[in-house]
Amino acid sequence: MHPSNLPVTLLRVFLATLFAFLVVFQLMSLPGQFALDAQGPSELAYINWILLVVAELGVLCVQVVIVCTWQLLTLVRRDRIFTEASLRWVDWIVGAFVAGWLLLAGLSAYLVGVIYFTPELRDPGVPILLFGAVLIGAVLVLLMLVLRTLLRQATVLRADMDVVI
Repeated sequence: MHPSNLPVTLLRVFLATLFAFLVVFQLMSLPGQFALDAQGPSELAYINWILLVVAELGVLCVQVVIVCTWQLLTLVRRDRIFTEASLRWVDWIVGAFVAGWLLLAGLSAYLVGVIYFTPELRDPGVPILLFGAVLIGAVLVLLMLVLRTLLRQATVLRADMDVVI
């Protein structure tokens, strides 16, 4: 086994394990937990159903990133990472990051509104944490866009080098 294949193989093992974990989490743990919480006597129990939908869609975004990363690892193994094919998979990753960020930003805005209009919930800590999470998500989206631009430039340079050689 080539030394560079070991990290790719290990990453694939962890990606497959993470994907399997997320499927179990998505199908068993999330629905059960939120359904149990929604049965509570609180007048805010409906929020649990909103949280369930957002959590399920968030997990789906992570699963899309895992599948795309798997495909990119296939291209790495075949020494074809600097091709147009890799850009398609990176576009899907960027799309999943954007979708996840939009889910997070929308949920955060909604929850801050609920907190603001519910006097017994007015705690500045939760909105501050949500704002920080949205900022971190925005940084990750922008980082993925920069990395995609770098991959595009490297792909063009590789194509130019292939023509010269």
